[in-house]
Amino acid sequence: MSDYIYMLESHLSPDQNQVVEEIQAAAGQSNVNVFLTGGAMRDMLAGFRIRDLDFAIEGNALKVAKALSDRTSAKALASDENRKSVELVFPSGVTAQIAMSRQEKFARTGAKPQVAPATIQEDLRGRDFTCNAIALSLNKASRGLLLDPMNGLADIERHELRAVSTYGFYDDPSRLLRLHRLRVRLGFTVEERTQMQVANAREAEVEKLIPARALGDELQRISAEDSAAEIVRALDEAGLMALFSPALAGPKVNLAGLARLEKLIRMLPEDIRARAARFGPFLYVLTEKLSAKEKQVLVKSVELHKAEIDLWQKLEARAKKLETALRSARLKKASQVYQVVSVAATDEILFLLYHASLKPVPERLRNYFQKYLPALQEITPEEWAAVEGKPGTPRYAKARSDFIANRLDRRVRKPPAPEPVPPAPGPPGAGATPPSSWSTPQTAMARRMR
Repeated sequence: MSDYIYMLESHLSPDQNQVVEEIQAAAGQSNVNVFLTGGAMRDMLAGFRIRDLDFAIEGNALKVAKALSDRTSAKALASDENRKSVELVFPSGVTAQIAMSRQEKFARTGAKPQVAPATIQEDLRGRDFTCNAIALSLNKASRGLLLDPMNGLADIERHELRAVSTYGFYDDPSRLLRLHRLRVRLGFTVEERTQMQVANAREAEVEKLIPARALGDELQRISAEDSAAEIVRALDEAGLMALFSPALAGPKVNLAGLARLEKLIRMLPEDIRARAARFGPFLYVLTEKLSAKEKQVLVKSVELHKAEIDLWQKLEARAKKLETALRSARLKKASQVYQVVSVAATDEILFLLYHASLKPVPERLRNYFQKYLPALQEITPEEWAAVEGKPGTPRYAKARSDFIANRLDRRVRKPPAPEPVPPAPGPPGAGATPPSSWSTPQTAMARRMR
């Protein structure tokens, strides 16, 4: 087995490994070549956890995606007919982008590219940064072969971001935003020549040609980052936050609120769906200092869809029901709090952790994450296996719920105070003299000498 295949499998979760196997099988049945590319390869080689899977297909990528949907019940989150790419979410929550290996030509800065099928080598040479221009073959004849035409692996080892093309920022100005996001996320420096290219592009004001929807997509990606506050700070210092809204700059950028939200997010267990649920709370906190009119300008500037707007602007109203439930005096047991929070939406939980001022609400939420979930994680597989019923049946669900309630509600008895240990018997005639004052032959002789 290739060292890179072993490295990949060790970086993927079981659900991600399953998705990789499914895509390999679907590509094999369609008789096309498939490669793992982009962010997944970058994160693996840089030693980061892989969040999203990106695949390049030398052939009909949409056909492979359709076959996957039929086999696995994966659903399309977004698609791009021009680039022949589809983003899928699998029942396990794993997301994967499947795209045609392609070449892109831009008639003018920020314009929609002209796309043509290409080999994987041509595709990699047309990417944004060298760290994203690496691919791993998943094909039977060459499985595990690393493709690195732009020497991105060396840049990763140097912790440097280097642009693939001299004119990359002119072709796609949104790469200016991506550069700051990756720089903060990876902790890399920007290579000197790339810095000059950025300066030239900014002098030509190419950032003003970034399409509105590209701004919205980038804002969503920032919301999923662990250091979103630092990324926003970097964009603000570069004068790029005003692209999202003219008012969203300087003191109106709620950096303190974003930093506080980040700390609360760390309390939650890492989960793909939970990361996606950050968008609404992120927008709420980011725009907290803006007026209603300024928020409306933001909506138009980044072309948010109605569903995305609702995640943000209806968040407070949706969270009211959860807040009312958590304030109830009826919640007297840990299991009752667990039952309420375990079925609640993640974005509503984050909103209440950030916004709720009444003491029982944040306290009960913190207990859920800091006490109740850790307590359940201590349950052994043998204990779970002893739960009555067959998984998936109502009987099992009831037994599992009772088992969890008993585990959370049971009181841990304090161990009894240890009884005082009687002193060891001393020499004859010592009586009840404590051990510290017992006479020894040496001390007796010393007294006689005195």
